[in-house]
Amino acid sequence: MNRFTRASAAALALSALPAAAHAHTFGAHDAGFVHGFLHPVGGIDHLLAMVAVGLWAAQRGGKALWALPAAFVTAMIGGGLLGMAGIDLPGVELGIVGSVIALGALIALRSRLPLAASVAAVAAFAVFHGHAHGAEMPEAAQPLLYGLGFALATALLHGAGVVAALSVRRLTRNGVGALALRGAGALIGLGGVALVALG
Repeated sequence: MNRFTRASAAALALSALPAAAHAHTFGAHDAGFVHGFLHPVGGIDHLLAMVAVGLWAAQRGGKALWALPAAFVTAMIGGGLLGMAGIDLPGVELGIVGSVIALGALIALRSRLPLAASVAAVAAFAVFHGHAHGAEMPEAAQPLLYGLGFALATALLHGAGVVAALSVRRLTRNGVGALALRGAGALIGLGGVALVALG
């Protein structure tokens, strides 16, 4: 692949980012489990935040390893119910992108907030993500199956973050894994800033 082709491919990918960041709706008829499952991966903002929760949980270790993902999934379901009920939540898109930046920063800075504060922060972020899922659910959707789909996808993305972080730590020595994890957090945070700039 020559330099021009690579540059063209990169430009095309970058031009798709703003659309991907807000690609929350599928508008599908009879949307059920599969559409709900695909919804969290339909926008780069959701994807980054959910993987970041897993990375941060693994970075913290201990009870945070399960408490942070559990708090996110639970609060996201609550936010989804608010969205489905048509209850307005101001600043949803800002809250979603802000969660990407904040979670990236928490990982990059290797934050050691108390567990209760960490759980509260993750839950607050999750409400915005859940509201977007619920509010933009297709009208013809099967709500229970759709909700189960996006909850499962979210849990799997958290799990992917946890597995990635633990694998990097196991495969590296002398603090290189910890540094790589902090670098990943910085990249996630910068990805959130890019979404703001491109949005």
